[in-house]
Amino acid sequence: MSDDDPGTETSDYEESVSEYCVDDEDDMFVPQSGNEVSHKVITRASLMAAQGEDLRKVAEMLGIKQQCARTLLIYHRWDVERLFGNLAEKGKEKLFVEAGLSLDTSSGPWITMRQPSSDYITCETCFEEVPLGMASTMDCGHSFCNDCWTQYFLVMIKEGQSRRIKCMQHNCNAICDEDVVRQLVFAMDRDAGERFERFLLESYIEDNSKVKWCPSAPHCGNAIRVEGDPYCEVECICGKQFCFNCAGEAHSPCSCLMWQLWDKKCKDESETVNWLTVHTKPCPKCHKPVEKNGGCNLVGCICGQAFCWLCGAATGRDHTWTSIEGHSCGRYKEDREKVAARAERDLKRYIHYHSRWQAHMDSLKLEAKQREVVQEKIAKLEASESLVKDYTWLTNGLQRLFRARKALSYSYAFAFFMFGNDLFRDDITPQENEILQNLFEDQQQQLEGTVERLSKAIETPFEFNVDDNQVAEIRLQVINFCTLTDTLCRKMYECIENELLGRLQLTTHHISKYSSRGVEKASEIVQDHETTASPCPIGCNASSQGSADNSQNAGTLIGIEKHKGAESGGTDQLANFHETAQKAGGSFHPASDSTSHRKRPRHNIDLNLPVEDGGAKDSDFGGSMIR
Repeated sequence: MSDDDPGTETSDYEESVSEYCVDDEDDMFVPQSGNEVSHKVITRASLMAAQGEDLRKVAEMLGIKQQCARTLLIYHRWDVERLFGNLAEKGKEKLFVEAGLSLDTSSGPWITMRQPSSDYITCETCFEEVPLGMASTMDCGHSFCNDCWTQYFLVMIKEGQSRRIKCMQHNCNAICDEDVVRQLVFAMDRDAGERFERFLLESYIEDNSKVKWCPSAPHCGNAIRVEGDPYCEVECICGKQFCFNCAGEAHSPCSCLMWQLWDKKCKDESETVNWLTVHTKPCPKCHKPVEKNGGCNLVGCICGQAFCWLCGAATGRDHTWTSIEGHSCGRYKEDREKVAARAERDLKRYIHYHSRWQAHMDSLKLEAKQREVVQEKIAKLEASESLVKDYTWLTNGLQRLFRARKALSYSYAFAFFMFGNDLFRDDITPQENEILQNLFEDQQQQLEGTVERLSKAIETPFEFNVDDNQVAEIRLQVINFCTLTDTLCRKMYECIENELLGRLQLTTHHISKYSSRGVEKASEIVQDHETTASPCPIGCNASSQGSADNSQNAGTLIGIEKHKGAESGGTDQLANFHETAQKAGGSFHPASDSTSHRKRPRHNIDLNLPVEDGGAKDSDFGGSMIR
């Protein structure tokens, strides 16, 4: 767009510019209205702190152990507000039963609801009689031998059910005590025990609707927690910007569905098919597409078959200038003409919107180069004899330009589906569609014109002939265009939310709220010193009573890794476990022996002995996070 002739600009545009002109770069960013969304980054080191915060909150409120609090939170997908809401609505008893917990969860880690009459018990799975010290009783009161429990736990971990392992008893929905699971599994298979620990820890991300992995590739290992509206865009500390709702790239003002359809349309061969539909016809014999390159309606395929271009029927090769021998297709076939006309119209629409979307995206790809050019320009200006030494308005203007171009580019993808497409044909009449399209395109064109003027003002090469008056004039232009660009972007977003998507009755589409400062950067969670320094593992009790006497049994928690598929995988992340643990200063001594896994004798582990000092000590299964 050329701005060489100022007289060619419309008076309406000049009035709109003067309406939003400002005198200071402090006004370049319009304040946001409403509550600010809080985004937090959860790293490997802060995962335990983030999880422990919710665990402590629930454990202290209900007076239960943290492992029971975890069971409740996993059942409620780590939504603390929803958990407390159900508590007030259903009561404690029903809440615990639905989550698979016993009401008496604070008297001890293992509860025996039936008193055995002898020192032996018959396992109801293998029907062997074993000493009480070689059997375990869960909170629900069901007892089985440690051997059967261990095999059951290993199978559940392998099948991906380690977050909520239910009791072996038929029709019993009680969740097994994770301390029992931990001790028995570690005694038999350390790798499975480590996977169990990691999956319990990662459940805060995998089962939490407010937390999602950063979709960076290669994966940075971080997750993002959002408090508030999930339809937002966030930036991880690794620099990756993405839509929190769909985990795709930041795509506002497109809704998630629109962007997925647009991305698929650009990547697959749908438009190639449209072009073939318009410009070719299939051979009636081999069905390959054939393009007509002459004026005669008798077309020959490379397979040797001749057919009529008008109707596509197979014919002979004898013909004249006016007809094909033995063939007549003069009757009008409306349906076929409609299909071809529709395909041609859709192709032209797609080319129109895609070309403009691609043009702005190409400009964004030059972001790094433009930033270097601006930095060089600022360096030359600061080294010159100019009295102006503050050029933050130039870098702020460049950032505003990039954000506006990105919003403008995705607005064309939005317009492709909003107008003239079948996506909303049941919500908007053709007459309403035409009115709304004119309204939207007026704002879109005004924003596009302002963006081009801002780009021209920033790229003006005034550093070669520095004049303070010229610098002040360009500075005022950049600040004014930045403010106007921000206002027009905000109005376009409001138009999309209120006038366009707000009219929909049968479908619901949400877009990220507009922010003058762009995508909000997530901040790291401030770790509590007690949480990071304590050896308390993810299964410790709410009332910590760990002591130095049990420090020799402390375990080392594994740093989180993003994993896909069933929980049975992921052993590759544990290959360098011991080496990493030694570097981190931790140690790991699970209860195990040197018995071969092929034939495992019973382990003399008594989990039902009375617990002294009010419960199991935290450091029995403690650990320190590997950083």
